[in-house]
Amino acid sequence: MNYTWQNFIEAEQGKDYFLKIMSEIDSQIKNGIEIYPAKENIFKAFNSTEFENIKVVIIGQDPYHNVGQANGLCFSVPATTKIPPSLVNIFKELVADCNIKMPTHGNLEMWAKQGVFLLNSILTVQAHAPASHNKIGWQQFTDNAISTISANLNGVVFLLWGNYAQQKAALINTEKHHILKAAHPSPFSVYRGFAGCKHFSVTNKILAQHGKQEIDWSI
Repeated sequence: MNYTWQNFIEAEQGKDYFLKIMSEIDSQIKNGIEIYPAKENIFKAFNSTEFENIKVVIIGQDPYHNVGQANGLCFSVPATTKIPPSLVNIFKELVADCNIKMPTHGNLEMWAKQGVFLLNSILTVQAHAPASHNKIGWQQFTDNAISTISANLNGVVFLLWGNYAQQKAALINTEKHHILKAAHPSPFSVYRGFAGCKHFSVTNKILAQHGKQEIDWSI
């Protein structure tokens, strides 16, 4: 396959909705509003996992909104940043499920390099204002990305954690791909079905069944 994320972004960036998104972000920055992640990291998920190498998709809602947290990959933070509560719960499940050591940092780039596409549905946020960019148009862009994965790849495992992510199931062809659903790993819902879901080991079993290399979830 010759299709790349660059092909996708080039096709989208000329559309009216995308131009409006970027115009709105530029306007807010010019007005002194702090936006996360840094502009060079907005499309980091797309730059970190090559399209043809995608094996797993994890869908988040929007970036962390506090200083020094968002790095452009959903649930991930820079290695020097304190691990947020939801990611702590992800790691706890990972340790229990796969019998690996508790990670000491929250940078998930090693997952991304192995084919785990870490996509926030909304790619930017205003500082200290969660969901502040949920109406500027990002969902059209990221829904198109999910649909493109569904249409052009095979045997991808989609991990949909929480009600928001699970709404994206409608974009995925389940005759070609696998969907694993659980509660969100947030402290508010982790014990409603995320803890004990074993999604990491199940994902690797599915990948093995498709003849794909399993993910090394240790970081």
